[in-house]
This record gives sequence, structure tokens and C-alpha cells, in this order.
Amino acid sequence: MGGQHHHHEHSGSGLIHAAQTALVGSGEQWTDMRADVFEALAALDRPSSAYDIAESVSARRGKRVAANSVYRILDLFVRTNLARRVESANAYVANSHPGCRHDCIFLICDSCGKAVHIDDDSLTGALVSAARTAGFADVRPVVELRGHCADCS
Repeated sequence: MGGQHHHHEHSGSGLIHAAQTALVGSGEQWTDMRADVFEALAALDRPSSAYDIAESVSARRGKRVAANSVYRILDLFVRTNLARRVESANAYVANSHPGCRHDCIFLICDSCGKAVHIDDDSLTGALVSAARTAGFADVRPVVELRGHCADCS
């Protein structure tokens, strides 16, 4: 694809550190609860709901964590580019390159639930341009394609 966007993908402890750096750099605090939520989100291999994450954090902390608290943190993570929301599944994935701002295109497997993101700035740029031509401002492309991944097809 001609408009591919290239960046460094983080994983493991490098992803946790990149997320912490990005959040603090945006003027927010990296609290123990936020760290636990991000670590739980990053450990999951597919888009997960706030309830799934709350269950994981509750098990880690040894006490119940309310899904509403997790939702607030996930909203913060989306605003600060630490996580992406998969709209069609009402679920979240950790952003593996939190220091890089761009729009993602998600490929979602209808069989196993796996989500892969690809970047094509020419495609998302065309969508933003079309929206601006139609009089919209502050647009955020949400592009999700559903089908079957290579493992499931």
C-alpha cells in the first residue's frame, strides 16, 4: 500500500515503558491502577471488554475492581493514544506504538476474534479529506474490516 505508515512496534516491558512515557508526556499520572489496567490490556491477545480487563485486574490485585473504573481508564488511554477502541466489538487493544499518532485500520476475524491493525495513511487521509469537504471537523476515521484470518480460513 502506497500510504503505509511505519513506526517502531513495542512489546513486553518495552511497551509498558513506552505507554508510561507517553501518558506522563501528555500531562497525566501513571498510577498503580493505570499500570495494572494497561498491563492487563497488553497481556490479552485479542480485543477485550472493560469487564474482561476488570476481571484480570481484580485477580491481580486480590480485590474486586469495578468495570466503571476500568472504562474511565480505558477512555483516558484512548484519548492519550495508549489504546485503541474496536468500535464494532466494544472492546479495546493496547496500542503497540503509543508515541505515534495516526489512524488505524482493523482487520477482525469473525471466527477467533483476533484483531490486526494495518496503517495506510493514504486511505485514512482520503476519508478525513472527504469528511472535511462535507463540512465535518475533528474527524476520526474508524475503519474495521471483518472476515477470517489466515489461521481460521
